[in-house]
This record gives sequence, C-alpha cells and structure tokens, in this order.
Amino acid sequence: MVIDTKLDGFKLRFAKTKDVPLILEFIKELAEYEKLLHEVVANEEVLMESLFERKMAEVIIGEYKNKPVAFALFFHNFSTYLGRPGIYLEDLYVKPEMRGKGIGKIILSFLAKLAVERKCGRLEWWCLDWNEPSIKFYKRIGAVPMDEWTVYRVHNEALDKLASWFDE
Repeated sequence: MVIDTKLDGFKLRFAKTKDVPLILEFIKELAEYEKLLHEVVANEEVLMESLFERKMAEVIIGEYKNKPVAFALFFHNFSTYLGRPGIYLEDLYVKPEMRGKGIGKIILSFLAKLAVERKCGRLEWWCLDWNEPSIKFYKRIGAVPMDEWTVYRVHNEALDKLASWFDE
C-alpha cells in the first residue's frame, strides 16, 4: 500500500521483506549521524526475524520520486495509566539532502494519525540532548520533553546477569 502525502512526489509505504537491506542501510546512516555507528550490531538476518517473522516492530519507508529518502521504525508500548497502547518511535531518519522539505513532519503526522486510528493514547520517542535542530523541530510541532524522567537501560552482561538471578 502506497500512501500519498501533501509533498508532491513524496509517498509513504510500509516496508516489506525485500526492504531489509535498505532498512539496515538507513540504520547505519542514522547511527553515523548520531556518532554511534560502532554500536550497530544489527544485520539483515536479525532484522528479517525481528521485523517480519516475529513482527516486533514496523517500518515506514519514505520515497521521493520513487527513491528511498527516509524511514521510521516504531512499535507499540502500553500505558497502564491510560489503559491504552501507545506508539514508540525508535528511529526516524531523513537523508541530509532531503531535510527541510517537511518530510520529518509528514512522517510524524502519519504516525500520529496511525496512533489515533489504532486507539493509542500517545506517540513517544527519545532524542539525544545534543541534537538541537531536532529538539527545536519537535517543540515546534507540540512535543514536550519529559525532563522529570530518566531512562534506565540494562544490556549486555548486566542483562544476562539480571536474567540469571531469576533462576537462582
């Protein structure tokens, strides 16, 4: 299914299995932009399993004049306070040469529409503190930073150790 947008020549579509190499390419471009390329361990096999076999997340591809120029990877979370699911946007990336055309806003607007259609209570994402252009953009569209919350993460050896405590 191809979704027309307000930007002439720009369309959105849900990714298919054939897009796995493209998705990985976008992930690496985003990681490079964020100075985190060294942390990317995802590969095509893992993405195929996670996105299309286990259906753990969804991907939207943005195409300008039939050329892929953007992607968004998202999944559902759940708010106990709202009693409803939400959409968590893990990554949104627009190629540098395509920025400033409204593509990011179109993708966020589409995800908001999807959240409303799926009866979600909210759309959320994280942003790196140093990414001032994105922060300014997010505030302009009405997003509010959740300054009173701190993200905690358990991964790598700490994740294995925590998991092993259950069986002790």
